[in-house]
Amino acid sequence: MLSQALRRVALDEVPVATPTGRLIAVSGLLLEVSGCALRVGQRCLIERNVDDGSGEWISAQVVGFRDPVAYLMPFKKPDGLVPGARVLPASERAPLMIGPEWLGRVVNGLGEPIDDLGRLGGEHPLPATPPRVNPLRKQNVHEPLDVGVRVINGLLTLGRGQRVGLMAGSGVGKSVLLGLITRNTVADVIVVGLIGERGREVREFIELSLGREGLARAVVVVAPADESPLMRQRATELCHSIAAHYRDQGQHVLLLVDSLTRYAMARREVALALGEPPATRGYPPSVFSQLPELVESAGNGEGPGSMSAIYTVLAEGDDQQDPVVDTARAILDGHIVLSRTLAERGHYPAIDVAQSISRCMSLVADREQQEAARQFKQLLARYEQVRELMPLGAYVPGADPAVDRAVGLWPRMEGYLHQGTREGAALGDCRTQLTELLQ
Repeated sequence: MLSQALRRVALDEVPVATPTGRLIAVSGLLLEVSGCALRVGQRCLIERNVDDGSGEWISAQVVGFRDPVAYLMPFKKPDGLVPGARVLPASERAPLMIGPEWLGRVVNGLGEPIDDLGRLGGEHPLPATPPRVNPLRKQNVHEPLDVGVRVINGLLTLGRGQRVGLMAGSGVGKSVLLGLITRNTVADVIVVGLIGERGREVREFIELSLGREGLARAVVVVAPADESPLMRQRATELCHSIAAHYRDQGQHVLLLVDSLTRYAMARREVALALGEPPATRGYPPSVFSQLPELVESAGNGEGPGSMSAIYTVLAEGDDQQDPVVDTARAILDGHIVLSRTLAERGHYPAIDVAQSISRCMSLVADREQQEAARQFKQLLARYEQVRELMPLGAYVPGADPAVDRAVGLWPRMEGYLHQGTREGAALGDCRTQLTELLQ
């Protein structure tokens, strides 16, 4: 009797029929499917090359629907699709399991390893979307973050749990500065998201910026420019989920995303494909509501761990009023602006101190350093007023004591602002040098 009951239970678990849809249209990366009820966010399998009997399937995700038609977007290039191809809802996948084994590994936007080092394991389930933290339970930013860059440590001091944007046009040195920060930041775990960038830079960043020692405490998530917009979107969200896991384990985490603009562009491609009308410079309104959702998942949590985040933000045409730049400036805890003018002078890092700000500096720096940073910025502004007059001989010493002091201190100030690409600068040394310079 018991065996019959067990067989009856087993038979009850066998599905009577498998719901199957049919592919009715392909428009760019948007696939239209009918004949099967699919929910938004569900994973599906689409048959391809059905004419040669190969039986291959590609993975896609439901991104919307209208009447009986569901809209899907593939994770990879949709080659070999034909009208009427079968579409099957994918079985519910077990959640990704994460643990210390992920450190030192390189994965794609689906959490699949791409470094040929074997499967990934772990003992903790990784949520598909970045977890949210109750704002009343978030730990305050109260400790400084040493990023190893003299200008940032001394004049724009960051805190553990702060979220900052590196804003600049193309070719000004965002990725190089990000590599310098990666090598020198004091953190237990580093999570790097290379989103929508050149594929050549992936290996360069891993081997040159991280190095063997850096990679040992890092997780790298890769979705280069030739990946689908859905994969770039998933990779960015996966970065935040991974960083939040290690933060909730009590570790100090540094999250680096290069770049936030490519994530916004991926969101724009998906929204436009679904028919959402463009608004500001071609970006649909939904993009500007999704950016804060992503950024708010970063920062400190409820426990002793921390999650500091640094995003590169591309200012198209060097326009600091670009909609993505403007939105990022409003939702982040500070912004560091890179100047093309400084880069053309050979000034590295090309940080425009006057346009940059750290909203958490007052929480992590003492009054002496804050006063020294304020004086430095005043002297820098005074010097910029007469920079172009000096080669012409139009600058006359003695007319303004403040300008005279700025001109006299400029060689030492310029030395403080410069730093080599392989040079580190400890936080304590940066504070001491800043105070001594002004004395």
